Amino acid sequence: MIEPILKGETFLADVRAAREFLDQLHLWWLGQSGFLVQWNGNHLLLDPYLSDSLTEKYSGTDKPHVRMTERVIAPEQLDFIDVVTSSHHHTDHLDAQTLVPLLKANADLRLIIPEANRQFVADRLHIPAALPIGLNASESVEAGGFAFHAVPSAHELIETDDQGRHKFLGYVVEAGPWEIYHSGDTVLFPGIHEILRRWKIDVALLPINGRAPERRVAGNLNGREAATLAHEIGAKLVIPCHYEMFEFNTASPDEFVATADKLGQPYKVLRAGERWSST
Repeated sequence: MIEPILKGETFLADVRAAREFLDQLHLWWLGQSGFLVQWNGNHLLLDPYLSDSLTEKYSGTDKPHVRMTERVIAPEQLDFIDVVTSSHHHTDHLDAQTLVPLLKANADLRLIIPEANRQFVADRLHIPAALPIGLNASESVEAGGFAFHAVPSAHELIETDDQGRHKFLGYVVEAGPWEIYHSGDTVLFPGIHEILRRWKIDVALLPINGRAPERRVAGNLNGREAATLAHEIGAKLVIPCHYEMFEFNTASPDEFVATADKLGQPYKVLRAGERWSST
């Protein structure tokens, strides 16, 4: 199993150490599409998956979710979180075994979700339906020291509910002067470039696991597509994610790296638990 570069208490020590540099943006990859973002003493979790719920759920089935990377941190240890996002309803982006302990550990935690998924989220987490902050594409909100702008995602299609609200979202997050794009799960779709060029993206967080029918799960950008999208929207840096979590649904970052190098697109490949900081 892949061991995180930092985990447990050593991970928490690194988070504490980074707080001394308030003028810098700090970001840690937690595995899959999960990231911890720190800015000016505020802390944001993007789509954290910090349990073995899917491994347990699919144990003994014909679609085992064999974990590849050790867990970086237990959710109950993260008792300093201001806001957490869920981009859509799939368990690796909306995990009760992660979010329920987080809500218990952080009394004032704000939870941002697609408005279309409100009742689903309430039922899964056993929380009041009014508790989350719901967004639809093109809507914005400020919470926990960050500003969030919702944009559509296609996993693998653009899906809306009967009121036209998007079930799959990405978020452009403003952290002071920084703009971070977290796509959630997505493939390319008409209009994605025009939507994202409205912002000056400093860091794009994009999946690279691709799609293959034999996996029997909805797919994502592959490495070539992720590096190219980042280049075409003018992202100053791109960090790949959504790989090295489950054996059946992963990809090597080699294609991503080769494409980014060819395009001259700045990038950083993180190991689970590793920090990237702005300069």
